Order: sequence, then structure tokens, then C-alpha cells
Amino acid sequence: MIVQLDNDLWFPDPRFGEEDGLFAVGGDLSVDRLLLAYNYGIFPWYSFRDYDEPHWYCPMKRFVIFPNEIHISHSMRTLIKKQRYKVTFNRDFEGVINNCSRLRFEEDGAWLGEEMIKAYTELHRQNLAASVEVWDKDKLVGGLYGVTIGRVVIGESMFSLVPSASKLALISLAQALEKGGGRMIDCQLETPHLKSMGGRYISYDEYLKILHEK
Repeated sequence: MIVQLDNDLWFPDPRFGEEDGLFAVGGDLSVDRLLLAYNYGIFPWYSFRDYDEPHWYCPMKRFVIFPNEIHISHSMRTLIKKQRYKVTFNRDFEGVINNCSRLRFEEDGAWLGEEMIKAYTELHRQNLAASVEVWDKDKLVGGLYGVTIGRVVIGESMFSLVPSASKLALISLAQALEKGGGRMIDCQLETPHLKSMGGRYISYDEYLKILHEK
């Protein structure tokens, strides 16, 4: 069942949503609504060309990577050892999110439009979203960004302008989380890329338990 939201700050129980996780439409992308959503594993995802209001998803099977389970291939170990690229955190959030948008903007179903960029940039301004940047000298060549809830990072999007840059960003994030006591990276959707790097499914109940750990 898909519920129509109003201007009040609330969400219905996502357990009664569609099989793909869609359970509500409407509302806005305010910081307060986004924080409420992410605290319950809910995220907005919709084609801004096809719809004029957010669509809210909360899959009951969650595809995640645990930092200590990140898989680093032989080729990635070689790339890291060469130290060709520099990795930074929160140095250029706007550069990362704009590159993520630009690379997919003309695709059918593109979701990272102006409204979403504005919303997540505000989250970052309030220290509620983070970015990882990969640099080739002074050029930004890859990275990712996501929302931070407690000891969990909910990955939103990544990009690469050179081979393996997004993989390097993800490995760097996992290593930083493991060192700092982080618990989980939420990948939102399964891809062959993420599965090869250690992604696996857990239940929604297990996800919430980890998300709310102090």
C-alpha cells in the first residue's frame, strides 16, 4: 500500500509497502523530514522529470557492507600501493554530488536533480552528510557521498572519471569507519560492483538494530 503524505512530519509503517520498497509519496525534502526518514531506513528516490513529489522507499531486505568485510581485490591493492590518487573526506562535497548528478543527468529515470542536490548539500552543511573525494593531483576524479546516522553511513551515489576511483573511495570509507568504530555502510541497491566488494543482504529488523546502536 502506498500512502500519500501531507505537510505534517510523519511516515506510515514501511512494512506495508510495495515489494520494491516504495510505500509513500509526497511531503518534502526538508532536513527534519530527511532525518526522520533515514533514522528508520527510509530514503527518497524518484525521477524528477517524471514526478513532481518525492517517492519514499524502505526495502525489507537491506544491501549493506560491513566495514570489516570490505573486499579489496589484488588489482585494488596494487592501485592503493602505488599511491597514484589522494583520498580526502569532506573536502569537496558539492563537487562530488554535482559530478554524481552530471554523469547520469541525461539518463531515463535520473533522480539527482536540483531539488535533491540542494537538500543533501544542506544536510552536509549541518554535518549530517559526508563525502569522500579521490584526486589525481588537483583534479577531482571520483568519490561518493552519503548521509551519516550515528555509526552508519547511508551511501547515496558515487562516480568515477578514471577506472576504479569509486572503488577506492568506498574502500577508504570502509577503512575509516572500521578504524573509528563505524558499524555499517548502507548501499541501498545491489549492484555487481558492490556485491564484489563484500555487499550482502540483512533483514530490515537487523538493519534497524544496528542503525540505532549507541
